[in-house]
Amino acid sequence: MNILLDIISVKTYDNYTLELVFENGEKRIFDMKPFLDKKPFVKLLNSSLFSQASVKYGTVVWPGNIDIAPETLWTKSVQAS
Repeated sequence: MNILLDIISVKTYDNYTLELVFENGEKRIFDMKPFLDKKPFVKLLNSSLFSQASVKYGTVVWPGNIDIAPETLWTKSVQAS
């Protein structure tokens, strides 16, 4: 299913996971660890930048012009319990 939903809120956790709320109201958990060895996300590892995640333009962004596609966040996340 191809779905493109905006993120409306994000919360970061110390274990490099993101708690996301999508515009349809679904809360999902996204694990950033598999991405942290790739540019530009490597800048988020062992840095205070990770906790500065915010929502802009319907996706998650960080200072330094770092963002991640909302469709990646949707397809690679799991429903929060």
